[in-house]
Amino acid sequence: MKRFHVHLHVDDLHKSIAFYSSLFAAEPARVEADYAKWMLEDPRVNFAISTFGSGKGIDHLGIQAEDEGELRELRSRAELADRSLLDEGETSCCYARSDKHWVTDPQGIAWEHYRTLDTVPVHGIARERSSACCVTPGKASACC
Repeated sequence: MKRFHVHLHVDDLHKSIAFYSSLFAAEPARVEADYAKWMLEDPRVNFAISTFGSGKGIDHLGIQAEDEGELRELRSRAELADRSLLDEGETSCCYARSDKHWVTDPQGIAWEHYRTLDTVPVHGIARERSSACCVTPGKASACC
């Protein structure tokens, strides 16, 4: 079953962790110096906050697939939406190794479709074929 994903940029990570922990009545599943993530079941959402990047508010939205079949389905839907697709393939970002692609809606909001493969100990790892990781279409990447 897929999971909705929301990623926000925040100014004060500690205050935001306290706020969202109260709001969700749950502690984060992962906390790093610049990042926190809740894996909520009700509603089924992967909610992440971070201080990396620029600005504050919504960075991107997404859908987390549980298996390759769901990720293929999401890719097909994105292709049918008649928008440019950015396929990152396997990459490391946001303390996870994932297989992912991106599509941007008509308003410029980036949507990430991905399947988490493993965790990694750092925010991002640059890939050989690209100097950037965590590529959010239309936004400058601050990781790596």
